[in-house]
Amino acid sequence: MAKANPLQFIQQVRNEVAKVIWPTRREVLLTTVMVFIMAALTATFFALVDMSIRTGLSLIINGFG
Repeated sequence: MAKANPLQFIQQVRNEVAKVIWPTRREVLLTTVMVFIMAALTATFFALVDMSIRTGLSLIINGFG
């Protein structure tokens, strides 16, 4: 593989970064809020599943004990 000149590399990196379409502040805030909402929903779901499994197991264990 041919080695590139460090100055050429930096120039190429700057050209590629200039092509990036950065998100707006509103898009960042909206996606951040959505991530927190989905995390809360997921945590609630798994907490409910955990409680139901724990309740079922305790009923089984206490029923035979």
